[in-house]
Amino acid sequence: MEYRKLGRTDISVSALCLGTMTWGEQNTQAEAFEQMNYSLEQGINFFDTAELYSAPPRSGTYGATEEIIGNWFRETGNRDKVVLASKVTGPSEHMTYMREDGSAPRLDRRNIREAIEGSLRRLQTDYIDLYQLHWPDRNVNKFGTLNFRHDPQENMVHPEETLSALNELVQEGKVRHVGVSNETPWGVMTYTKLAEQGKGPRMVSIQNPYSLLNRSFEVGLAEVAVRENVGLLAYAPLAAGTLTGKYLNGARPVGARMTLFPEQTRYMKQSGQDAVADYLELAEKRGIDPVHMALAFVTSRPFLTSNIFGARTMDQLRHVIKSAELSLSEELLSDLEELGHRHTFPCP
Repeated sequence: MEYRKLGRTDISVSALCLGTMTWGEQNTQAEAFEQMNYSLEQGINFFDTAELYSAPPRSGTYGATEEIIGNWFRETGNRDKVVLASKVTGPSEHMTYMREDGSAPRLDRRNIREAIEGSLRRLQTDYIDLYQLHWPDRNVNKFGTLNFRHDPQENMVHPEETLSALNELVQEGKVRHVGVSNETPWGVMTYTKLAEQGKGPRMVSIQNPYSLLNRSFEVGLAEVAVRENVGLLAYAPLAAGTLTGKYLNGARPVGARMTLFPEQTRYMKQSGQDAVADYLELAEKRGIDPVHMALAFVTSRPFLTSNIFGARTMDQLRHVIKSAELSLSEELLSDLEELGHRHTFPCP
């Protein structure tokens, strides 16, 4: 397993990161325990979660994933072997069940304080290695939206207040480092500027979607990641499983995410299906497993710190981890670039 530095910190994280959002929804605690044990044995030291998980978010499973991880820490004593990342929820009028007073979560001091205390309690730990802002507290084009629509009347929490609140957590030892998620170049550079002004800790990572079906990170954010050493933590590297080809031609395998949650259509557009078909054809032509090809491509990017994957079954987990053994040839990378130009942002 390859390890890379997390931003400018002294922390080394595995190039593959274990995603956990299915635990407590699609996976039982026993299955999650088995995944964590096996991943650790394979050299994966980086686990990513969030206060809102399990996913898709709902009141009945809020915090379930963190509770499972906390129970595993208690049972195994492996807290010191894991670089643990979690997230505080951004603004949402639909997730008022997250806060004690029934208000919508925000990225202000009060909400961040309540969120961290809840996460630490569920995780049964005194600290979180990487605490991330799940999405910005302002109008941005996120979760598959390309068009930016500015609202002059928006009620945003300014990044300076958010960073100040995070700084308190770092000073108290409850958080070691901080990062952003679903962010834009403006957001990352604003936080960087504030940190340089001494107004809080420097962001060390950007957790955004990145895959063969969504390379929008390369426009603006990739340069920021490299020049500012704020590396990408890529989520959905298999585009929610679509790059496996299992959903082609309308197929809906039993137990698969799109079968259970058909409302999640981000990667199900026809443009995406056309691109998947071409990538599968290329993998077959080159004699490479398409899952390994898709994951190895993401891991190979110069702006990437870690590649976050999730698995429902142990067979899937073992198969994904084998991608760490694959190095893509220059010829194959050239073929992937050609297809990337043919299928530009099929599923942003």
